[in-house]
Amino acid sequence: MSMKRKTLKKRWETFSSAKVAPYVFVLPFLLTFVIFFIYPIISSVMTSFQNVQLGASKWVGLANYKRLAASSEFPTAIRNSLLYTVITIALMIPFPLLFAVMLNSKSMRGGTFFRAVLFMPILCSVVVAGMTFRFMFNETDSALVNEFFMKVFGTRRIMWKSRQWPAMAMMVSLCCWRWTGMNIVYFMSGLRSVPVELYEAADIDGASAAQRFWNVTVPSVKPTTIYVLTISIYGGLSMYTESRMLWDAKSSPMNVGLTIVGFVYQKGISQADYGFASCAGLCLLLVTLVVNFIQLRGTGAIGKGGAK
Repeated sequence: MSMKRKTLKKRWETFSSAKVAPYVFVLPFLLTFVIFFIYPIISSVMTSFQNVQLGASKWVGLANYKRLAASSEFPTAIRNSLLYTVITIALMIPFPLLFAVMLNSKSMRGGTFFRAVLFMPILCSVVVAGMTFRFMFNETDSALVNEFFMKVFGTRRIMWKSRQWPAMAMMVSLCCWRWTGMNIVYFMSGLRSVPVELYEAADIDGASAAQRFWNVTVPSVKPTTIYVLTISIYGGLSMYTESRMLWDAKSSPMNVGLTIVGFVYQKGISQADYGFASCAGLCLLLVTLVVNFIQLRGTGAIGKGGAK
């Protein structure tokens, strides 16, 4: 019994030592990373060179990549995803930052109320939100959005779901409604770390509110802006559920709502063409990595000195 205790004590001392303990704490993350990230990527790479149908696989080399290059739908999916990402970034960074500055101001009345109201859409399920927006943007005269535009601006009925730009406006509207509050929270957290002395020095120098915003606030929240930009790129390129719910889980007319992830789902799940879907998924991963690398390099987050 004493030998067993000594053995257990020796093992405990080994695991709790300064050299081994850090690896023990990191082990759960490493296992999760390998099982749910590294292994799926390796498996997708192998599958992309095969024709997988109903459990049977056949090595086809670059045939799936040639099919993808010749596909007429995939360029449309890339265009829609990139356009959606660019528009949402153009709206979801400057406006939440401006709202965060307003809510963070001491002269703002009812700040707590507006924070709660702006954050509430995050609590709503994307399925429920998508169904609600689908009814709001219906193509009938009595639909809420069409009725508003017809009565206020005197326009004709807008075909939101069958034309490219109205469909893009519908998807972007849903994104802005859901995620503006979250980005405001991010920017408000960044504003809390800005030294008050900077604003006091700007006041002494006679800087206006606009000058304080551009010369103090914007540079000070640069790390937060880079973070929001990074997750916005990922969220924009990986958008799928919103599009699926807006078109009631059906294909959109002329693929106006088709995204890259929607293309992967269509080929991999609906048509069970796993090799072709894996090929498209790897292209999505490559596009996401390239776009994020360019923006991180351009903003100075990586490279010389990093973000300051």
